Amino acid sequence: MKIEDFKSHLSMLLRDQPIGTTADLSDFAVAWWNGHNVIYAFLRDVESGRIEEEFDLDDYGWKQWEPDFAAWVETPKFSAQDEVLRRLKNAPATRRPD
Repeated sequence: MKIEDFKSHLSMLLRDQPIGTTADLSDFAVAWWNGHNVIYAFLRDVESGRIEEEFDLDDYGWKQWEPDFAAWVETPKFSAQDEVLRRLKNAPATRRPD
């Protein structure tokens, strides 16, 4: 699987989920739709569900985590995250280009 295919597939799936839903990509990372694009984030502790920090999924990260993320594609797992809802609520408004 190529990174572009993964990102496109994940984006499509997340747009169809309720706001605040995460794609539980692995025991260390989640992703969610912020209304404009997919946000990727590391989890603070394994199985804590708490978000540590956001990251950009680049080619380097893809090479490291492709087996985990490809396994997620085979068996997608989603969950509702109150923390994501709080982040979305507190995010600065972004203006879309006219």
